[in-house]
Amino acid sequence: MGVTPPKLVTSGFYRVHLWVLMGLNTLASLAVFSSVEEDYPNRSIVFGLAIIAAVLSFVGSVVWLYEKPRAGILVLYLVALASLLAAGLATKLPEIVSDRGAALVILDLVSGGLLLGVTLSAMLLGHWYLNTPTMKLVPLQRLVLFMAGAIIARTILCAIGLSIHIQDQGSPDATMWAFITLRWLSGLLGTLMLAWLTWNTLKIPNTQSATGILYAGVILAFVGELVSQLLSVGELYPL
Repeated sequence: MGVTPPKLVTSGFYRVHLWVLMGLNTLASLAVFSSVEEDYPNRSIVFGLAIIAAVLSFVGSVVWLYEKPRAGILVLYLVALASLLAAGLATKLPEIVSDRGAALVILDLVSGGLLLGVTLSAMLLGHWYLNTPTMKLVPLQRLVLFMAGAIIARTILCAIGLSIHIQDQGSPDATMWAFITLRWLSGLLGTLMLAWLTWNTLKIPNTQSATGILYAGVILAFVGELVSQLLSVGELYPL
């Protein structure tokens, strides 16, 4: 939402979805609070950051209610920063991971969050056009391009991780290859294809059909990232 120009999008888009972020961060804080210390490194700090993100989301919704776009965008970036710091602090690095592996894990967090975030934001913005059909298409087109860029960056990172994994540990077995295939076809290639379809649908223009395609894109992105997390458990590199 932070890269969506407020001059072209009504403030209700930011306000309503900051409420959604407030709920999600509240849920995250409860999940961390109910966990045991061994499940989360830096558990107390992660819990505090989740609370901060939830409070900032509420503050941001109030700011957008009073039509303060500069302050509203700043709050959005602060929510993103708090969430990213919490995700990084909650990540367990294998003890034998190298500096190269640690860098890939950090990039994995950033690129994965970016892919999910921009895909979901594009879908929500597409839905907002159904409420405010007079808005220009430039903000949604920008998010679709941003979505394609995030997918390409994610693809490059996962390709690097997979190639290093094969070099260090040999070729995966048939079961792991099946999941890797699902991960690539769903979360990367499939999502990229839907971004291309959305872009061409907006040329018609038809925001309702584009939003439907983005719904499917969100599902594929979530499936791909969940499979990626399952594959990467216990591994040194993101897959």
